[in-house]
Amino acid sequence: MGRLTRAELLELRRWNTPTIYNGWETVTGKNRLECHMSNGAICDYAPSMGAMVGYAVTVEYICTDEKIKEEHPDCYLDLYKYLAGIPGPKILMAKDLDAPNSKGSIFGEVTANAYRALGCVGAVTDGYVRDVDEGTYAGFKMMASRLGVGHAYSCPLYFGREIEIYGTTVKPGMLVHADKYGFIAIEEEDFPHLLEGVRFTDSNECRTTIPASRGAVGESTDEVVERMRKAMLEFNKNADEFRRKILEQ
Repeated sequence: MGRLTRAELLELRRWNTPTIYNGWETVTGKNRLECHMSNGAICDYAPSMGAMVGYAVTVEYICTDEKIKEEHPDCYLDLYKYLAGIPGPKILMAKDLDAPNSKGSIFGEVTANAYRALGCVGAVTDGYVRDVDEGTYAGFKMMASRLGVGHAYSCPLYFGREIEIYGTTVKPGMLVHADKYGFIAIEEEDFPHLLEGVRFTDSNECRTTIPASRGAVGESTDEVVERMRKAMLEFNKNADEFRRKILEQ
């Protein structure tokens, strides 16, 4: 299938990341525990921007080695050139090689504007970020382990490699959806029916389990439990039929 259309990506942005996970779970052939999702504390420093969605571009950086910085005087230009050669929208998935003892960052006001100009809608790093308000003004969302002050000897060092971040593996080109709940990174083989799965699962909840609870006002607890039992059976039946249809295609 390749990349999703801009319209499809825009629609995926309308849901939160847990809802995207629910849709992925419905259409994938993988075990649920194989999901590439964040496992660990992560903070969204621009929650008002809502979810971000784009394709992963990976970078590994170091901020504590003055010699490495001297040996790579054009490290940022090299990163910018790398980003310029990849179509957007992109999300920078950035591994801090100093983490958890981060001493600097490659994310601040200047770089946020540069990354945005090069088609990046935001970043996820296991290090820290700076100038998050200014980044938001630029339309660049930052998610990180914490906030910090300086950049030290910041040096983007490796680009386009598979990385381990927040307890999961992220490869370049994976579809990333991220918000205040964390992120999910989806492999290309699960692209074809992802949007369909998200739509279905969200609608299935709204037609079964959610109204079963909200419509239980004034009923006894036993009646509420029975309503939920019937709703869950209907939800699971619908989900099984949908999943079977998808996996047979």
